[in-house]
Amino acid sequence: MDFVNGLWDAISTASTYQNAALFAGLLIFAASGEWVAERSGTINISVEGMLLSAAFTSAVGYTVTESFVVGICCGVLGGMVVAGVQAEMSHRLVADQFVVGLTLNILILGLAGFLDREIDLTTKTAEKVQIPLLHRIPLVGDAIFDQPWPFYLLFVVVPVSWWLVFRTRWGLEVRASGEDPQAADVSGIDVNKRRRQAIYYAGLTSGLGGAFLLFVQVGRFDEGVVSGRGFIAIAAVIFGGWTLRGTVAGCVIFALALGLRLQLPRYYEGVPTELLQAFPFLVTILGMAIFAKRVRPPAALARPFIRGLK
Repeated sequence: MDFVNGLWDAISTASTYQNAALFAGLLIFAASGEWVAERSGTINISVEGMLLSAAFTSAVGYTVTESFVVGICCGVLGGMVVAGVQAEMSHRLVADQFVVGLTLNILILGLAGFLDREIDLTTKTAEKVQIPLLHRIPLVGDAIFDQPWPFYLLFVVVPVSWWLVFRTRWGLEVRASGEDPQAADVSGIDVNKRRRQAIYYAGLTSGLGGAFLLFVQVGRFDEGVVSGRGFIAIAAVIFGGWTLRGTVAGCVIFALALGLRLQLPRYYEGVPTELLQAFPFLVTILGMAIFAKRVRPPAALARPFIRGLK
């Protein structure tokens, strides 16, 4: 009963939703681009490295210029550099996309850690912008409508991602590349080019996510700042059944788990620390176990395309 009361207190406090909104923002930035990449037929394992690279380059950009806008642009560039390596090696040189992604994640982690010790980075969080009236909504008002201004880029990225995939010729070709690449190729679509472009878009949104992590969530760079959240973003796409609304919902659910992990010890001290630390990842694994076999992925997901081969 004490645990139930503590859990209810944690759920009914605004701080839980404040933390969840910050976690969800990062996941949504990364997952919206990952969703586009997976609709094209590729699993972008390197999203973790994209986020870390973007956070580091954002920190460098801000340290040099003291401009948040320049820092965000540098973050986008950092994410797209990693995306470029992933895209070119996976869909031009036809290297194994999983091996390339994991290698990039390890490389970026080591490189960022080394450069962080060599460069004196000075960063901070951006100024908050409060939306009149909306910030007064109980529990979630401040969490969504009283945030540093880069937070509100979320309200641009999500609809733009949907519009690109479902309202443009490019999006139609991306979806065709993920469902039936042989038929798409016969129709004159350059399948591997569309897949590369989808990964570049994932690099752009992950770049925004890395900048968000730095300028909205934590305020300073550390090599462990991403801490596996890129993989949670990939899980959110699977959890959401490769739909954008499902992906966003998955990000919110996983973020609430992260928010509860931080708030529950304040109201109930009987939960082991190790279990709390593992809780968000347990929710992720449970969500994938429940939904992974109930939804249909793009038919050619993770299958490399070589012209003439089925």
